Amino acid sequence: MANRILCLNFGSTSTKIAAFSDEEKIFSKSWSAGDGEYPDHFEDLAEHEAFAADLIEKELKKHGLTFEDFDIFSARGGAQVFIESGAYGINDIMLEDTYKFGGEKGHPGKLATRICGKLGKKFSKPAYIINGPSVDEFQDVARMTGFKDLYRQSRIHALNQKEIAHRYAKENGKKYEDLNLIICHIGGGMSITAHRKGLMVDSNDIIEGEGPMTATRSGAIPSAPLVRMCYSGKYTEHEMLSHITKTGGLTDHLGTDDLRKVEQKIKDGDQYAKMVLDSMIYQIAKTAGSMAVVLKGQADRILLTGGMAHSEYLVSSLKEYLGWIADFTVYPGEFEMEALAAGALRVARGEENAKEYTGKDVWDGFHF
Repeated sequence: MANRILCLNFGSTSTKIAAFSDEEKIFSKSWSAGDGEYPDHFEDLAEHEAFAADLIEKELKKHGLTFEDFDIFSARGGAQVFIESGAYGINDIMLEDTYKFGGEKGHPGKLATRICGKLGKKFSKPAYIINGPSVDEFQDVARMTGFKDLYRQSRIHALNQKEIAHRYAKENGKKYEDLNLIICHIGGGMSITAHRKGLMVDSNDIIEGEGPMTATRSGAIPSAPLVRMCYSGKYTEHEMLSHITKTGGLTDHLGTDDLRKVEQKIKDGDQYAKMVLDSMIYQIAKTAGSMAVVLKGQADRILLTGGMAHSEYLVSSLKEYLGWIADFTVYPGEFEMEALAAGALRVARGEENAKEYTGKDVWDGFHF
């Protein structure tokens, strides 16, 4: 019998659902905040959760389905401590953490965990999170900084990156655990990661301001000028953090986060737009090159994914910079919903064991 899987993925401005019968997608649906069907503001996450659960139930009914029809509930995790990769059963400790971390005004990503966990309990069905954004497989040497009290942390597009890695391995008759890969997720945010024998041993931090500038993020900036900017009196802490994570990059330079519009500007003769785009590509390549060093030059393949991987100019430029390291395979777009289904199926088929969430960080500091 095929497994019916309901997958939920909440972002900061979008909500995505998909229903699968094993690997076959039955349907998918995405809502954007403020699109008329989905409000752009809720008083708190409890209100958001109640609205979303009701909307999802109504959408299922349009396709002749109910929550009870599903065998597995699969969520993109949120508001967890740093954990190993894989599937985790949603337990009471995990649900409690979705209330403890970030408060009830926090990021809606945690709502997928809450809804799937409650559905699993109600119908006595398994419910999992799959490779959430807090997956941490860093090697210790990657954590150290020049400040003894500050350590680098793993914040990666783990769900899509792991899915792409598994896809590439399967398509080429190999095991992910036997490969060394450089995977570049290039979208609104960018994570450029060294995968060594099935582990993401180093990457840029997609939240805290590392790596290349992106459509909306500043990327790495020289520290001293940034500190002076923070203390100039012109900006609040909130404004600076927003500038780093939401209004930097292409948005700050060119007034848009849409790469297609940037490329049109270039076609129309905008030389500054070309310089900005070429600089972003240069920074992506530099970061990917550093991951080749992490792998000691032994990269089997470079994989490109994310929305910007649709750009022929960006892809061809990156090949010019990085082609000497390894050959490329391109997976344009993102496959998060498919990844949620695939991760649940690996557990259902006995290919992986679901892990137990304990609420303790996988890394608790250096011990000498």
